Amino acid sequence: MLKKLAALFLASALATFAAEVARIAPADAAKLLAGGHAVLVDVREVSEWLDTGVAAPAVLLPKSDFDAEQFEWKPFLEKTPKSTTLVLYCRTGKRAGLIGAALADKGYKVVNAGGFKEWTDAGLPTRQLESRH
Repeated sequence: MLKKLAALFLASALATFAAEVARIAPADAAKLLAGGHAVLVDVREVSEWLDTGVAAPAVLLPKSDFDAEQFEWKPFLEKTPKSTTLVLYCRTGKRAGLIGAALADKGYKVVNAGGFKEWTDAGLPTRQLESRH
């Protein structure tokens, strides 16, 4: 029984480790974007975009859509080559990490740029939204 528990714990730990997505600083994310082989994706919800604004170059794809029908995520992923690095951010980096792990499991190159506040604190460009898009 103890061996089974140890094996289960090890398998769980390895799965957790494999699902981790590299975290990068917003300044490094901006450099990746400037290179032209990356796309910045804001995975926060619409209300958050409207309340705080968004990173200027960001594509807006909410986590709720990723978790449900994928009306917005599916077409985006279909047209985005897997060789393109997806730079994800949210409020704190947690949702970006969860989506990033799922996308990495599907073969996408993904990094987590953390939270929107980190982006703004780095002095990187933002924009305000007046409506959904």
